[in-house]
Amino acid sequence: MEKIPQIPHTKKEKFLKALESNLGIVSHAANAVKIDRSTPYRWAREDQDFANQMQEIQNLVLDFAESKLFEQIQENNTTATI
Repeated sequence: MEKIPQIPHTKKEKFLKALESNLGIVSHAANAVKIDRSTPYRWAREDQDFANQMQEIQNLVLDFAESKLFEQIQENNTTATI
């Protein structure tokens, strides 16, 4: 099946920016741009480029969280180590 090019969508762009600023939390980002939280998941099913961008943001957030946890472990924070 041939991939159908997607038309740029301003709400999608706004959502991706909101997703990044809300640390990858879809419901918070959806609320920020006033869309239902299921909408980004539908967009991701329909638009592979959007899905890839959404995944990349979530990966960056995970990397950030892991780096902060690692810093705490290096500082001998027992709770972080547990």
